[in-house]
Amino acid sequence: MVEIKTDTALEAMREAGRVVARALAAARRTAAVGVSLRELDEAAATVLTEAGARSPFLGYRPSFAPTPFPGVVCASVNDALVHGIPNDYRLRDGDLVSVDCGAELDGWTGDAAISFIVGTPRPADVELIAATQRALDAGIAAATVGHRIGDISHAVDTVARAAGCGMPADFGGHGIGRRMHEDPYVPNQGRPGRGFPLRHGLTLAVEPMLMSGGRGDYRTDPDGWTLRTIDGSRAAHIEHTIAVTRDGPRILTAL
Repeated sequence: MVEIKTDTALEAMREAGRVVARALAAARRTAAVGVSLRELDEAAATVLTEAGARSPFLGYRPSFAPTPFPGVVCASVNDALVHGIPNDYRLRDGDLVSVDCGAELDGWTGDAAISFIVGTPRPADVELIAATQRALDAGIAAATVGHRIGDISHAVDTVARAAGCGMPADFGGHGIGRRMHEDPYVPNQGRPGRGFPLRHGLTLAVEPMLMSGGRGDYRTDPDGWTLRTIDGSRAAHIEHTIAVTRDGPRILTAL
């Protein structure tokens, strides 16, 4: 069931979104050559604790997962697409890192992700992150009253295809509110004018996941969580929680 939020609920989700943004900023500031993924997780966890928020990631166990998720962030490096476990891996010069984080505050949830490069950037990685950001921006711009979910999906896919990037066909965005994952599903590929109608008060997590290899094929690591590109190509993931409003799309997970 899709829940349309009141304006009061949107303000509460904005507060949860600010916590997510601060946690991601803390993880980004902490990232440096030699720093472990676990330290990024600890930096984000400190922000959540100080805000009185809880992590919807920690202990989360969907049907596909062999174990509950052990961190408050997903930390995915280089050819890891999403769901990377924040472990003792130490960042190296030139690593492409994607960090995904959520926060639940006063019964409402925010979810967002960033991608960045540690140390010396490779031009191809810079362009991959830029393309992922353009795809997110296009998807958000399409999230207007009177459009449909398919318009968001088509906008994201159009940018990804123009950049020559692949995307996993069975992972995308989602509704969000009282829980991290709610209806409707927001695929990153689709046809315009199709799907659930966008109304004032609909809240969505829009999250393009681009793979520089162009095929969109991935595998799951033995940990049962980390998704990794089949061909070893790099991947980037950027996400915002947004609200569809009469005044246009509103980003709830900005600083």
